[in-house]
Amino acid sequence: MVKVLYPGSFDPVHNGHMEICATASRLFDHVIVAAMRNPQKSSPFFTDQERVEMLTDACEHLGNVEVVQFGELVVDLARRLEVDFIIKGLRGSADFESELQMAQMNKSVSGVETLFLPSTSENAFIASKYIRDITAFGTDCSHLVPESIAQRLREKMPK
Repeated sequence: MVKVLYPGSFDPVHNGHMEICATASRLFDHVIVAAMRNPQKSSPFFTDQERVEMLTDACEHLGNVEVVQFGELVVDLARRLEVDFIIKGLRGSADFESELQMAQMNKSVSGVETLFLPSTSENAFIASKYIRDITAFGTDCSHLVPESIAQRLREKMPK
């Protein structure tokens, strides 16, 4: 049985994330999606608990996906959960540059390999940061997220 870890802030989860979840679900026996608070990013749009709930709702149809929340190094979580690989989604070359360096560091520190899954062009432009910005200004972007997340975004829009 091959078990993988898909870490990210998922603030909020969007269709690009879901594409990677669905692909990983088809390729691997067990997928653990781990929501974290990224200390390099500003305060989160959604709380840790909200992000776990949103991921759980969005991944409900994927029978071999488990959602967890964490606040430790990804490699420490990977070791603790005894995963075979870390997976990361790539939108383009800029993602590859930063993710490759992180993958090499993770391998050096822990021995855990990282596998890259490219997104399709229809989702390659989506980023949680843009969804947060658009929503904060009161513009709807529900077509970029699963329906269960769209409702939560509407609740965050200014009245």
